[in-house]
Amino acid sequence: MSLLDQPRTSVESGGFTRKQAWGLFWLLLAAVVAWMIFAVWPAWLNAVLISKKAFVSAVLNGLTLAGLYFLVASGFTLVFGLMRNVNLAHGSLYLLGAYIGYEVGARTGYWLLGVAAGFVVLAVVGVLMQVLVFRRLEGDDLRQTLVTIGISIVAADLMLAVWGGQTYQLATPEWLDGAVTLPVITAVRSNGASVFLTYPFYRLVVLAAAVVIGVGLWLMLNRTRVGMMIRAGVDDRAMLSASGVNVHAVFAIVFAVGAGLAGFAGVVGGSALSVAPGEDVRYLLASLVVVIVGGMGSITGAAIGALLIGLAEQIGLVYFPTYGVVLTFVIMVVTLAVRPQGIMGKAR
Repeated sequence: MSLLDQPRTSVESGGFTRKQAWGLFWLLLAAVVAWMIFAVWPAWLNAVLISKKAFVSAVLNGLTLAGLYFLVASGFTLVFGLMRNVNLAHGSLYLLGAYIGYEVGARTGYWLLGVAAGFVVLAVVGVLMQVLVFRRLEGDDLRQTLVTIGISIVAADLMLAVWGGQTYQLATPEWLDGAVTLPVITAVRSNGASVFLTYPFYRLVVLAAAVVIGVGLWLMLNRTRVGMMIRAGVDDRAMLSASGVNVHAVFAIVFAVGAGLAGFAGVVGGSALSVAPGEDVRYLLASLVVVIVGGMGSITGAAIGALLIGLAEQIGLVYFPTYGVVLTFVIMVVTLAVRPQGIMGKAR
């Protein structure tokens, strides 16, 4: 019996159980990361990793990008990973939500109204897609794939006709502008004064919103009656329907939440980055990779996958600018080779 096959018994050589060994590993890793972020670096480490400011900025950019990827992928994992509906128009929902948020925010002058409009309008679009498209194609993955690819192509052309090919930037309110000083020392001046890192406040808000939404989705799926009905409908639709629950209504609610989160992410992402043609393909691919790496149908897995992909992209952009994009696919290939169902996915 190999070491990995042993149950939760002590390993004879070291006296640790496998769970304790992994706990010790993650504790040591957390200690190293904390030291690299909060300690003053020696000169040789600055020479190896360019500078502490570059490293910490890349980590923070990776975390905030992971938050944005999670916002998009959380809706995708509800529809694709949990309900097994192949919606390759999910990236178009992101871009449409961004454009709607831009229009509402620009016309009213209230950014929060743009955020709300992006969520609500795309939630309605999601319900229409579930009723008019996916309900008629239940269980037919190939037709769902082809139809949603067609929808994404048509939607991209319509958005290009309405909003043109220029790039838009959503203006955030004043209370979200500016930067905050973090307790991270990036350098020490010759007079002994410490230089602290400043970081855009809005990006930290995006990260916090992703954490709150992630916790809320997990609680909804695992601790509420609605979540119980959703999981029951996926596992045994006939039995849930026989118990008197309207399965189609439950699935329409899930699709509305998933599409609404895509629209919400579009407005939030368009405020942090930009809104332009082609962003739909980028975020669709990101959502696919996140769900594959994290595990289909798992909110926790989507968070882990988004964290890995976001950090890999931003750290690769700083230290491997030519080959940084390859890191994303390396992570996906390694995950599929070691654990085909994803990090938090369940074997079927």
